[in-house]
Amino acid sequence: SAWQTHSVNALAHILPTQICDRAKINADGRTPFEMLDHQALKVRLPAIGPKVAGGSWCPLDGHANPLKLLHALHAGIKALGGRICSGVDVGEVRSLGEGRGFQARSSDGRQWSGAKIVLAAGLSNSILAPQLGLHAPVVPKRGQVLITERLKKFLPHPTNKARQTAEGTVQLGFSAEDVGLDDGTTVEAIESIAKRAVVTFPILSSVKLVRAWGSLRVLTPDGSPIYQESSKYPGAFTATSHSGVSLAGSHAYEIAPWIAGVKPAPDGIGEFAGERFLDPNRKFSSAY
Repeated sequence: SAWQTHSVNALAHILPTQICDRAKINADGRTPFEMLDHQALKVRLPAIGPKVAGGSWCPLDGHANPLKLLHALHAGIKALGGRICSGVDVGEVRSLGEGRGFQARSSDGRQWSGAKIVLAAGLSNSILAPQLGLHAPVVPKRGQVLITERLKKFLPHPTNKARQTAEGTVQLGFSAEDVGLDDGTTVEAIESIAKRAVVTFPILSSVKLVRAWGSLRVLTPDGSPIYQESSKYPGAFTATSHSGVSLAGSHAYEIAPWIAGVKPAPDGIGEFAGERFLDPNRKFSSAY
């Protein structure tokens, strides 16, 4: 389960519209959450700092080790007869004609063909999608993260400021920067992340940092996913989202069966079509 911790200033400026939005979150009873004051939060997170006014709690949240998760996904694909081709730069995708399937071609000339094709290429979807009549205007947004030395367990739950791994290291973050394809690190962001982490959890003030890294989020203009089958080339799909781990349940139980043809399209799937970004009467923004 996870916590969203807020500074005093953040909680002091909650608008009535934000309160209404929070009331809508669990309107269907499927997304339970609680807003906790500092004392209630400290009962669950004893290491929380005095300047943290409160937080939100959702029992559905959690975190996963990405390396172990990736290994498990690869093992599952292979166990089901799938093939993984690493280190491939696919720059061209095309239809082989009605009812004849699709082909993907790499920059070194290798080719793969299949009855269906799913474009889940992250930032490259903006280039590949139009080749199959799809619209996927994804852009990069850099995030930087700090990793501490191994510490005795003090964080029983992951938070949006820090999360402690099973090995004891603490991951601190994050930043949100428009810097194109630059996935490096900066002193300014590292300093900001470290200061915020120490205010949130003062126990971190004397620990050593062992590394810092940056990575690129794959974001649409509204931060929500694009799931769509091409109307021009049926059998060609695009699937792109940030927070792929958080949405894994939807991908596994709703999106994948639809793409595979074993279940009908999920209700409301049209809302995730990339053409929504072509509407001149709509404005978009995301949490990042």
